[in-house]
Amino acid sequence: MALILTLLFRTPLRKLVILSLDRVKRGKGPIVVQTIAGTVFVVLISSVYSMVKIQNRMIEAGEVNPTDQVLMSNHLLEASLMGFLLFLALMIDRLHHYIRELRLLRKTMEVAKKQIRASEDASAEKLKSLGEEATTLRSKITKLEAEVEAKTKEANAAEAETEALRKQSEEYLLEYDRLLEDNQNIRNQLESIEHGSS
Repeated sequence: MALILTLLFRTPLRKLVILSLDRVKRGKGPIVVQTIAGTVFVVLISSVYSMVKIQNRMIEAGEVNPTDQVLMSNHLLEASLMGFLLFLALMIDRLHHYIRELRLLRKTMEVAKKQIRASEDASAEKLKSLGEEATTLRSKITKLEAEVEAKTKEANAAEAETEALRKQSEEYLLEYDRLLEDNQNIRNQLESIEHGSS
């Protein structure tokens, strides 16, 4: 029996069996299955009742009747088969339930994996674009640093030139003041010479 179940669930018939079990469990299927299970259970109870009756008859008679012995064996076989059938039906139902849950879990896991891959791809794209943006910003920063350095050199040169011009203008002012003073002295001397000659 285990070999049959193993072959059944390893072959392509597995999907067919699962789909047919799914169909049986939907719609009118559960009612039919419950009816069959109820009938088998009633037959099982009937066989057990008949076995108890035969056993009581054997105890009362005190001797073993060959017909009762055959009937007892027949009812015992029926009860065993019905019990085993009900047990297998219960096991198949549970197994089907767990397989269906496993299939649903696998589907949700695949969806979750796809979402994770999509988010990883999106974050990789974003990371790539941010890396490219960082590279362009670094090049702009180096360019701006070079411009700042050039402007600083120009400003320093202009400041040195301004300082040189300021010193030169101070020297010119001093020279101008000295020339004014000399001019005033010469005028004063001329005026005094003119006063002295007149």
